[in-house]
Amino acid sequence: FKGGDTCEYLLSSGRFLGEKVWQPHSCMMHKYKNSEAKNCLIDKHVVFIGDSRIRQLFYSFIKLINPQVKEEGIKHGNIPFEDKSASIKVDFLWYPEVNGSMRQRIKSWTEGSVAKPHIIVVGAATWSIKIHNGSNEALAQYKINITSIAPLLEKLAISSDVYWVLQDPVYEDMLSESRKMITNEKIDAYNEAAVHILNSSSRNSKAKVKVFSVSKLIAQETIMKSTDGLHLPESSRDTNAMILMNVYCNKIMKPIDGSCCQPQPPLTLIQKIAFCFFTLSIFGYLIISLIHRNNYRKNKSCTDLESGEEKKPAISTPNVSTLEMLLHCFCKLGLIMTYFYLCDRANLFMKENKFYTHSSFFIPIVYILVLGVFYTENTKETKVLNREQTDEWKGWMQLVILIYHISGASTFLPVYMHIRVLVAAYLFQTGYGHFSYFWIKGDFGVYRVCQVLFRLNFLVVVLCIVMDRPYQFYYFVPLVTVWFMIIYATLAVWPQIVQKKANGSCLWHFGLLLKLICLLTCIYFLSYSQGAFEKIFSFWPLSKCFELNGNVYEWWFRWKLDRYVVFHGMLFAFIYLALQKHQMISEGKGDPLFSNRVSNVLLFISIVSFLTYSIWASSCKNKTECNELHPSVSVVQILAFILIRNIPGYVRSVYSSFFAWFGKISLELFICQYHIWLAADTKGILVLIPGYPMFNVLVSTFIFVCVAHEISQITNDLAQIVVPKDNSTLLKRLLCIAGFFSGLHFFSAMQDQSRH
Repeated sequence: FKGGDTCEYLLSSGRFLGEKVWQPHSCMMHKYKNSEAKNCLIDKHVVFIGDSRIRQLFYSFIKLINPQVKEEGIKHGNIPFEDKSASIKVDFLWYPEVNGSMRQRIKSWTEGSVAKPHIIVVGAATWSIKIHNGSNEALAQYKINITSIAPLLEKLAISSDVYWVLQDPVYEDMLSESRKMITNEKIDAYNEAAVHILNSSSRNSKAKVKVFSVSKLIAQETIMKSTDGLHLPESSRDTNAMILMNVYCNKIMKPIDGSCCQPQPPLTLIQKIAFCFFTLSIFGYLIISLIHRNNYRKNKSCTDLESGEEKKPAISTPNVSTLEMLLHCFCKLGLIMTYFYLCDRANLFMKENKFYTHSSFFIPIVYILVLGVFYTENTKETKVLNREQTDEWKGWMQLVILIYHISGASTFLPVYMHIRVLVAAYLFQTGYGHFSYFWIKGDFGVYRVCQVLFRLNFLVVVLCIVMDRPYQFYYFVPLVTVWFMIIYATLAVWPQIVQKKANGSCLWHFGLLLKLICLLTCIYFLSYSQGAFEKIFSFWPLSKCFELNGNVYEWWFRWKLDRYVVFHGMLFAFIYLALQKHQMISEGKGDPLFSNRVSNVLLFISIVSFLTYSIWASSCKNKTECNELHPSVSVVQILAFILIRNIPGYVRSVYSSFFAWFGKISLELFICQYHIWLAADTKGILVLIPGYPMFNVLVSTFIFVCVAHEISQITNDLAQIVVPKDNSTLLKRLLCIAGFFSGLHFFSAMQDQSRH
């Protein structure tokens, strides 16, 4: 770790990911859209001074503001550009040599009340080499001229951003005869002179001319594609323009995926309170542990001096109080949250952009598949979707989703569509699991609801506080939480129809189907009535939970994307449990689910359906159109997978303990990846060990999985304390939780007011 100034890294170092994607060293570069560039540069004046290569950079820069601009200006003259809608002025001034004329122009901005440009980009040398035939005298004069200009640039750098662009290398074999004297050796000598002289007299850190040297690195990789050996190909100069935009605009626009040149965000009031709470928890736990240890030592067995026999202690092990267990959990959680903050809020660890290749996604998929098959064991029970099987299903799906995120595979539409099915399958299990529990147990008590809500939301609430993110940012948890409440409301509302009651009369089955039809009607209505949906979730306090960037559109989009799959899960559970009750399926070890003939037909249909969906998803050309069809057709592949996995008895009787282990912590893995495996709120990749991508992934993955496992244990321990079975105690805890959220809302309001 060399320091926190990522601007220096952005301007001086990096590498290509593939052929066109530039990755700065240690930080992420945002790809600015035209609207963003205009917002950043509104009322700004930008000046490019130099030769034809600076003119190229000028054109690439203004195309970020207006892509319709054509390179039609005078080649050896000044070129003005103005965007009146945003009051942006960008000028190119033709000064191909560092001489008295250039000095006079720069000096004019330092005198009197002349308006200074906000950004000045300067660079020239190849004309001096060409005109003077690469003579040493020309180099000496170049040094003298830069020495005279440097103090003026440093004076301008106090109030403006000044960049000196070093000369790019040339492809000597392609140079015309009139340019043969422009050699890379000469260019290096001129660059060395510029770097040595610039800022040599500056004692003020604010008055520094920023040396734009990264262009050299880009040119070294791409100059072979030049048409004349001197000028860069268009993609390379576009990259330089985007770097320039990131250097200036990131600190203004603060894009999530643009960590370069962004200062560390200040701690909010809620984050400070959380820090104090976790610190007190750590000290409290240490004090109680020391007191208990001392008490334990006093009661420890000691040797009788007279008889030489060992006396047995009255107490063999120290008792762990509820308070000590609570503080122990918060102590561990505090240390873990510190790691979260350091990874994704402090400018301590490096972050890099994602870059998708087929190998980066499919090779890890094959690897974990082999591992999963290797750890095959017999199941304890052979029912359809038994606990081990659902854990295995969650596990392999979660691992595939993690690989999808870190490899940036969302840019590849066929992979994206298959991942959407995996997310839908999670929600299918939500509908199946909760419906089965309420239908069989008939337990609609407050304790069950509070336990589920606590386990789902505890980690996300803590992250919202520590990482200063809205609840809706972790979209999957709000999604499963709302669907759980919908399932609960559907079954708990009068008349409560459960399996025990339905066994007495078949009419109750029709009553439940009627409830499910009403639920489907409501889902259908809300999915096609965005206004009604937004009104429901725009009421306080729901708006505090489901708004993102000031509106609930993102929440509506996420909900709508998988709107039917939870209903499908509930319906599947109802049909399966009815078939099971009437002994219409065989779930013995090694037995096929139905008769051999029916099983073979269903298995064939399932395989065909599974492959048909995959072919359709792989042929998708438009993400919007495919997303429209996804809610209705995703259930096809989900049901096909369930039947393929459960119809053959020998397949239903085994499971992968490797995948099942990950399945037990799948929720924690999904949430933790946002900040300690990925970076910049999932937009980039966390870099703990720079320069060694594979080793970095191994180390960060190991820490990430360990942390997710530990948080799962902490959540389970705290659930027993915070959500007790005793109703009177539970009521008191709920009042405390209500007080906690009221305080959180109060401090959040104070925080918002101070920001405005």
